[in-house]
Amino acid sequence: MNKILVIEDEIFIRENLIELLEIEGFDALGAENGVEGVQLVQQEPPDLILCDVMMPELDGYGVLEVLRQDPATAKIPFMFLTASADRSNIQKIRELGIHDYILKPFNVDKFLDVISNRLAEQKKA
Repeated sequence: MNKILVIEDEIFIRENLIELLEIEGFDALGAENGVEGVQLVQQEPPDLILCDVMMPELDGYGVLEVLRQDPATAKIPFMFLTASADRSNIQKIRELGIHDYILKPFNVDKFLDVISNRLAEQKKA
């Protein structure tokens, strides 16, 4: 069973994503901010991280930076969740080497397809 960590400060979104992922057969856990998310990744490395961009304490960019500096967590697949479809935001995400991201609000089927595809790619690597 694939373990997915959802790092999202909005409790409603975080809980709904976790519930959706569990219904689909994933082992899902959540963190309410970037600091807590980094700690969870270090304690229980997931197979995939879904991380909001805009959060208090440590934003998604900061989470990615911390995880990429640690060889134990640098290779964990990482996807941003963002409500901003702003061209500069999407460009920054791509410049960081993240090609998969999910725009909020999202279509459930498309969301699940993106996650399944990302996990399948990781298994091939």
